[in-house]
Amino acid sequence: MKLLKKMDNIEHIGIAVSDLDEANEVYTKLLGTKPYKQEHVKEEGVITSFFKTDNTKIELLQGVSENNAISNFIKKRGEGIHHIAFEVKNIIKEIARLKKLGFKIINETPKKGADNKLICFIHPRSTKHVLIELCQKI
Repeated sequence: MKLLKKMDNIEHIGIAVSDLDEANEVYTKLLGTKPYKQEHVKEEGVITSFFKTDNTKIELLQGVSENNAISNFIKKRGEGIHHIAFEVKNIIKEIARLKKLGFKIINETPKKGADNKLICFIHPRSTKHVLIELCQKI
């Protein structure tokens, strides 16, 4: 089987946190830089905070209600790595390619996410229990 490289690079690593202010302090000390952006993504029910490193970004995510994906993740697993996001040039084509290969796509229609991106997620059952996000610049 010939494989074609479709995912350009790790765009960011998403980390679920219960207290964004506290996590911002921890990652500011750890990375030696402050977050460059904080954003409320109403559609997802989260507030995000982004840190930039040389090669990638760290996205801290805090749920804004008791019943959203991040809050439920923390209740079930605790704080920690929530997802790995890969940058793609054409998210529609990448969804089709992955579906054809048997991956289960959570949201087959991309939606607007944080940091001016179109996003979709691949179900963790398809990826050895790691939630994968695809990101395309808008």
